[in-house]
Amino acid sequence: MSENDDAPPVIEPRPEERPPDITLRALLQRIRQQELLAELGVSAMQGATLDVLLTEATRLTAQGLRADFCKVLEYLPSENRFLIRAGVGWEPGIVGVATVGADTESPAGFALRTGKAVISNHLENEERFRTPEILAAHGVKRAMNVILQGDGKPFGVLEVDSQSDDDFVEHDLAFLQGAANVLGMAIERERYERSLKAAIARQEILIKEINHRVKNSLALVSSMLRLQAREDDDPKIAERLAEASARVNAVARAHERLYQSDDIESLDLGVYVEQICKDVDAGVSQLDVQVESERGIIMTTDRAISTALIVTELITNAAKYAYHERTGGKVWVRLARTGAETVMLTVRDEGTGLPSDFDFQNGKSLGMRMINAFAHQLGAQVIINRLSPGTEITVSLPLNFQS
Repeated sequence: MSENDDAPPVIEPRPEERPPDITLRALLQRIRQQELLAELGVSAMQGATLDVLLTEATRLTAQGLRADFCKVLEYLPSENRFLIRAGVGWEPGIVGVATVGADTESPAGFALRTGKAVISNHLENEERFRTPEILAAHGVKRAMNVILQGDGKPFGVLEVDSQSDDDFVEHDLAFLQGAANVLGMAIERERYERSLKAAIARQEILIKEINHRVKNSLALVSSMLRLQAREDDDPKIAERLAEASARVNAVARAHERLYQSDDIESLDLGVYVEQICKDVDAGVSQLDVQVESERGIIMTTDRAISTALIVTELITNAAKYAYHERTGGKVWVRLARTGAETVMLTVRDEGTGLPSDFDFQNGKSLGMRMINAFAHQLGAQVIINRLSPGTEITVSLPLNFQS
């Protein structure tokens, strides 16, 4: 036995217990950085708001670079300063409030003005620019900056800061630039969406103004037709002018509702028909129009106007033929749903009734031809019920129809 036989055996550490060398640590950090960039990209793709995304980016960037601080500096051209728009690690009252200079005397300003990324591992020895007070107050020893490009012009700078004595390296810069690229695309998207929303808002205002002007113009035409009807000596011409006035007014009412509503593509048919009936009641003095109209029946504007014109023609016909211009005649108008996609419109009178040889499909008058044309356009079915006394005309129409 040798003299070393009593010495304790040397136990080699297992591989998993050995401290990783610098190369392995660096590799693991690069892998983690790629995972963080992927996480940031997913947040951007899921439509996070810009403020949320900026805050998330500073958190992930600081984590990926093992830094104490990170911030997004938004450039304010009118002040030639940066606003700390988002950040992590800073004292309360800094983010969203504090500003720093954007001239070449600061790291962020130097990056913005030169268009180049900036790495400064020893701010205390830096000769290219001064150390901003906010960095000095937080004990920052090194900083790295890249530009947030935005849409055509720089949004600002993404900056990461650290209190440690380690160095930022080129791989770190690549990660920071990757985070800035994701934010740049999000900034472009946000600016584009904001511009699109503004354009849509302007378009809606313009359409409302157009509807307002069309309504006023049609109302003026309707008034002129009524005035001419009152002054014309020929009863037939006066009658036709009054009918034309009612038709024009029905269209004008639609445009009135459109410019008063936030929805410029559809109308509440019940409210619209009720208003039309009141207008016809006021315009046809010998009639008493009773209306029962269900609210909340939403229909596209074009179909609603056609439906209202049918109502106008049916009421006018009742005044002309059912009561033969007699005063005191009553007309009942009812509008209601009969199913999820079907509406029933009925117009009833207690007049003399229709002639025995009356053929609705081949009616000769302009009013009947218009009713037929609008019913065909709407995909509606018209049923005539002969009552005693009077007539009831039922129009069953789908809320949506494609011819």
